[in-house]
Amino acid sequence: MIEDMIKMTKAGIVCKVSDKIVNLDPKSATPNSVNFVSHAHWDHLPSYDTGLVLTSMETKEIASLRGRKISNYVEHHDDFRLYDSGHILGARAALFHDIFYTGDICTRDRGFLKGATIPKCHTLITECTFGKPEFVFPKIDEILKKVNELISELYHKGKPVILMGYQLGKAQTISNLFGHWEPLYYHDSVKEMNLLHNRLGIPLKEAMGHSEAESKNLLDKKPWIMVCPLMSENNPFIKQMKSKYDAITIGFSGWAKSNIPFGRKSDYTFPLSDHCDYQELLDLVKKTGAEKIYTIHGFVDEFASDLVKLGYDAQPLVENTLDEFL
Repeated sequence: MIEDMIKMTKAGIVCKVSDKIVNLDPKSATPNSVNFVSHAHWDHLPSYDTGLVLTSMETKEIASLRGRKISNYVEHHDDFRLYDSGHILGARAALFHDIFYTGDICTRDRGFLKGATIPKCHTLITECTFGKPEFVFPKIDEILKKVNELISELYHKGKPVILMGYQLGKAQTISNLFGHWEPLYYHDSVKEMNLLHNRLGIPLKEAMGHSEAESKNLLDKKPWIMVCPLMSENNPFIKQMKSKYDAITIGFSGWAKSNIPFGRKSDYTFPLSDHCDYQELLDLVKKTGAEKIYTIHGFVDEFASDLVKLGYDAQPLVENTLDEFL
């Protein structure tokens, strides 16, 4: 059975299909196998790439900017069909031997990012970061309306506004959605990532980095908007922006929708996520028509249990050792 060939190991997800080894988002890309890397977030990038890596050109370029070289890579493989997973630029899901691996996935359009296309499959390996019913996110238009109204209110009071999201992914979405505000600045790390997105064909508005803006005393001329990585209220940079410029922080994260304490507190938070919410995960499962479902990353037990109650053959993919394949 296909499902007996899929294992979670300390090195990542390993599949043995037709006497071939496929590693899904492995910690190290190994020889004599195909190593699929879904996207360029740190927890999905291999530390070493001694084997063939199947990934997108965008993921390769972003990984390089982040200090992870992927040298032995291909964008196409006869045994695989890759789908845009809608998570971040270059993110891909993979269909191979009737197994569909989502990586991190989002079926919702957000700015320049389009929602994932979901194929039919026999076996589904899906993330479930937000795999509990409390995680149902508002429509993007509703978030845009509320945030723009808040920025307008703060601008009227002369308050600078810092929009915060993960440096890779969320920050580019925020830059795209709120780039119409002036003057606009980027945290230096966000500017670097945005410039790469521009080179890769994503038309993000060009803006000055915070170091240059501060050196020219431009931040003294309030109000302004700045897009920053998601930072704690105790981060020295945020403390300085608040004490020196009286800036207000707005954080964007799917965790803002839950009762779970959101570790990086902001003055305001909005539930904007690069993952599927609970209902979208259920819709994803239904669209695949999968006969067997494995849950990974997130509320794996809870989501698998809910799927079983709905009549699916589902279970968390738990860790085993690679030796069972050898």
